[in-house]
Amino acid sequence: MDPTAWIWIVVVIVVIALIVVLLMSSRKRREAFRQKRDEQNRQHAAEVRRKAENADLEARENEARAMHAKADAEKAQVEAARLRQEAEQRQSAAQDFRTDAEKHQHKANALDPDVDEDGNRRDNDTRADDARMGERDMAARDMGSRADDARADDARNVDARPDADTTTDATRRSTPRE
Repeated sequence: MDPTAWIWIVVVIVVIALIVVLLMSSRKRREAFRQKRDEQNRQHAAEVRRKAENADLEARENEARAMHAKADAEKAQVEAARLRQEAEQRQSAAQDFRTDAEKHQHKANALDPDVDEDGNRRDNDTRADDARMGERDMAARDMGSRADDARADDARNVDARPDADTTTDATRRSTPRE
């Protein structure tokens, strides 16, 4: 064989070897690129998962707050219903007291001779005037009895002292006391 044939065979083997090497290096590069892309995708996926977990946690917190607010609202409704019931009971009790008071007032009016059927007082002014007149009469009687007592005392004193001046005693009797 001729040396040029050998050269061509060696060149073809070298070219094939270079193609194989190039194919393998491009495969390695693609593999490295794919691995780098996969790693980036993993990191991005992890970041998206963290965001999703945070969103889920926030959603659960919001749900918990909503449930708490709903429970507070229901508690407020129960409290309002309880207060409404208590107010109704107190109003009923107040109405019972008012009814009892009216019954007692009607009974008192029925027993009082100075009250007519409508519950109005009869002759209030006359009774009050009579009471005032009675008080004045009693005061006058009381004043009169005191004056009589004073005259009796003076008379006793005159009898006890025969030399006493009778005009002085009479003057004393007619002079009002202070």
